[in-house]
Amino acid sequence: MDTVSNIFLVGLMGAGKTTVGRLLARRRHVPFVDSDHEIEAHTGVRISTIFELEGESGFRAREEAILGELMLRDGIVLATGGGAVLSPLTRQRLRQHGLVVYLRGSVDQLWQRTRHDHHRPLLQTADPKSKLQQLFDARDPLYREVAHLIFDTTQQSPQRLVCQLETEIAAHVVAHPSR
Repeated sequence: MDTVSNIFLVGLMGAGKTTVGRLLARRRHVPFVDSDHEIEAHTGVRISTIFELEGESGFRAREEAILGELMLRDGIVLATGGGAVLSPLTRQRLRQHGLVVYLRGSVDQLWQRTRHDHHRPLLQTADPKSKLQQLFDARDPLYREVAHLIFDTTQQSPQRLVCQLETEIAAHVVAHPSR
């Protein structure tokens, strides 16, 4: 096994961060942590409720604080929320404390995966697919900026993706032993 301590998964909602993260953590025999679940556990309410009561800015402040704590753990696979990269501080911390993997899906694929999920506050609009495209356009450069590795999730099973990730992580460690 390689020497990567933490693996942080970034990407838009529906990219597969939770599914892939669970599988990857199981293969690596390390804990899996989902930042959205941690926020809900700390606050005692759903993320949609936080958005309702505090707006997106209130949620982002909570997210930045929780992620700051989670990234200090050692030996985890962490699935971040889709908007975590909006914070420059969080982007900096991600790069410093682990190997960042961007799971990148097409907008059509992301839409297919999220269109029936009514717990995604940012998609509760008149035209959710258009909103998803706007989020992709705004965030893709930030995901690319923070990522050590980028994986296209289009037309790939989570199991196949995890096998490819393991190979790429090992290759990255050989090429960048200090990471």
